[in-house]
Amino acid sequence: MSTSENSGTRIVMLGSGSPIPDPDRSGPALAIITDEKAYLVDAGPGVVRRAAAASTKYSIEALRVNRLSQVFLTHLHHDHTAGLPDLMFTPWTVGRAEPLTVLGPPDTEGFTQKVMEAFHEDLDIRLNGLEPANETGWRTLAKNVMPGEIYRDDSITVEAFQVDHGGWEFAYGYKFITQDRSIVISGDTTYCPEVLRQAEGCDVLIHEAYSDIGWRAYPENWRKYHATFHTAASDLGKLAELAQPKLLVIHHILRTSEGLLEEVKEEFSGEATIANDLDIF
Repeated sequence: MSTSENSGTRIVMLGSGSPIPDPDRSGPALAIITDEKAYLVDAGPGVVRRAAAASTKYSIEALRVNRLSQVFLTHLHHDHTAGLPDLMFTPWTVGRAEPLTVLGPPDTEGFTQKVMEAFHEDLDIRLNGLEPANETGWRTLAKNVMPGEIYRDDSITVEAFQVDHGGWEFAYGYKFITQDRSIVISGDTTYCPEVLRQAEGCDVLIHEAYSDIGWRAYPENWRKYHATFHTAASDLGKLAELAQPKLLVIHHILRTSEGLLEEVKEEFSGEATIANDLDIF
């Protein structure tokens, strides 16, 4: 789906890729738009530029760069966070006055503090030099959260839940509840019963996957890694068939999407699609 004629809550894919530097797929990131506000999940490479592109292409005011002020991190792998410095500082550079709020698993606070320290000279030049800059929008309000309800406002409720992402002690999926949709985002994970529990009967399940067939040609150590950290297409199909989301969106595409949808649909009888950057659901 790539139409902007949706009413109510919209999901905009800002990055459908993985650590593989595919020029057509930015790093993992998406935005949930409801009541004219954008709630971002993850900050992969390219997140700010993709938000700017979506804002222009679809006339989405909430994705104007100077309005990007909230992000939820699933975990701290670099492909999910390398765009965070851009998200922290670029919106401020073009006029954001509101601090950026970052919620994520333990060490999110320390991570963002280290980014702030790394850019201390840049901040000093912009705040105290000749460049016009407001004195508030550079700030980042980071918070470590544990599974459970982590955020609520008049438009949305957000729950974090633990997923199984190999050696990561804390890796989260998120469930967003708005006035008209329930959206579950798996984050990076293997087949995970908690994702199944959270996604049962939801409106949209956004889940990672890799092709069982496509990865057979790669060395055994890579196959072992992906089996430990990520979800095989056939396993995702089985999970979705049990959960029965109204729509399954596959993202975090590794190397190629060839055959991926077909493998999922061998197990899942519902509606499923592969996400591309700037798709809207």
